[in-house]
Amino acid sequence: MAPWWKEGIIYQIYPRSFADSNGDGVGDLPGITAHLDYLQELGVDGLWLSPIYPSPMKDFGYDISDYRSIDPVFGTMADFEELVREAHARGIRVILDMVMNHTSDQHPWFEASRSSKDNPRRDWYLWRPGKDGGPPNNWLSVFGGSAWEKDERTGEYYLHLFHTSQPDLNWRNPEVTAAMMDIWRFWLDKGVDGFRLDVAHFLVKDAGLPDNPSKFGLTPYTRQRHEHHINLAETHAVWKEFRKLLDTYPDRMAVAEADLDAVGAEGYYGSGDDELHLTFNFGLFWRRWRASEVQRVVVDWNQRIPSAGWPCWVLSNHDFGRHVSRWAAGTHTDARARVAAALLLTLRGTPFLYYGEELAMRRAYIPRAEIVDPPGLRYWPLYLGRDGLRTPMQWTPGPTAGFSTGKPWVRVGPEAERLNVEVESKDPDSVLSWYRTLIRLRRETPALKLGSFEPWFEKPRSVMAYTREHEGQSVAVALNFSRFSSGLNLRGGTYTVLASTHREAGPELSGKLTLAGNEAVVLLLKR
Repeated sequence: MAPWWKEGIIYQIYPRSFADSNGDGVGDLPGITAHLDYLQELGVDGLWLSPIYPSPMKDFGYDISDYRSIDPVFGTMADFEELVREAHARGIRVILDMVMNHTSDQHPWFEASRSSKDNPRRDWYLWRPGKDGGPPNNWLSVFGGSAWEKDERTGEYYLHLFHTSQPDLNWRNPEVTAAMMDIWRFWLDKGVDGFRLDVAHFLVKDAGLPDNPSKFGLTPYTRQRHEHHINLAETHAVWKEFRKLLDTYPDRMAVAEADLDAVGAEGYYGSGDDELHLTFNFGLFWRRWRASEVQRVVVDWNQRIPSAGWPCWVLSNHDFGRHVSRWAAGTHTDARARVAAALLLTLRGTPFLYYGEELAMRRAYIPRAEIVDPPGLRYWPLYLGRDGLRTPMQWTPGPTAGFSTGKPWVRVGPEAERLNVEVESKDPDSVLSWYRTLIRLRRETPALKLGSFEPWFEKPRSVMAYTREHEGQSVAVALNFSRFSSGLNLRGGTYTVLASTHREAGPELSGKLTLAGNEAVVLLLKR
């Protein structure tokens, strides 16, 4: 029997934006618990929660000040334990976001580390004296500017590859590893089913801290090749140790965020069973809505990961945007959203859904005066920030979309009067209804859960078609990326329509199939 994370569908929740139970305008854990029936009906198998730990919220939870508690804005530890119990009662697993590259500068570890050069925790972070009147080297922060901040208490600089309030841990110190392993045990003992690992490729830095070489780029950060603090071999050794710990708990998993150019992310699988269970591939974030470009990413990833590895796919998340706004802005938005859903839910691999994706939620434009995201504040107007990707979940029509009885922390997204759970649940032709159809079909069809992947064309034009096969069952998927109709010669005999955006399920097809514009169809080969 395959592990749950291999067969299942995982749903990402940005907790402050999902459901607010107390009217303070910020989503919370009781709000999530109150909507577990919706998630069970949708058919997901796991929930990934973005960080819920205590935090000053300089980076909205990715700056952790206490790894063993719950931030009061989200509730209490009792609320979390109830969420886990209620989710498990519905057959839904719970995955926590674990940030291990850095802490908040308000974490007790860092407060001790910065207090003096001889503090026992000084070496838990990366401190260096300045060089030639400036920082120790030329490394740049993802959030802009130097990656070094001078601390006047000791006159030395600390490394922060993200916000100045997020000092990087020193993963060459075995005490850091031991402390983090204890944190994993704490949450695993509470019944957590796995971890999403933030910037998993950042952990270990080159001990010599040499300058990064320059390259062509559009921003200062991209004008460096970040060779000396990303994707070092020693980082893989760390994750292999954590995999050994994870394997002492039955049926647990970890998925890596390793946003690397072209190649490298596949390395976080190790041999396929000795490092991390899954690694995100973000290639689809950067491709145009073209069958050939999408297929190239899919084929490449299936070839690169180890034979014992298992792919996973994601179209949207809290950092990179909502795919309907990226791929489908305009009159064909909902139609393309349906084709994209069919792609995600029929590929070989584990699908990750971003909350509201099943509603075709759009990215919101956030005026400059309302931006709170650190990169958005720094880079506006070149970069508008991530607030517009994190707008409230749209449950009902109305000014707050049913998210809160108070003023939401960020404005509601566009078209919420139409794109919400209440309205779409009543419409059999809605994007939500299509997601429910696809998820149910995937759960019922072994070939879609575990089957092989074989594309029909080496270089598709408007139609991407492929076969999924498992233990004698053969399913074909055809996706028309064009708004115009297109012919497709069916292979192998007679098929039964399992699902389609444009036709009823049930009829048999053979010979040539004419796909309508923006049609997705799933077919079962008759034996």
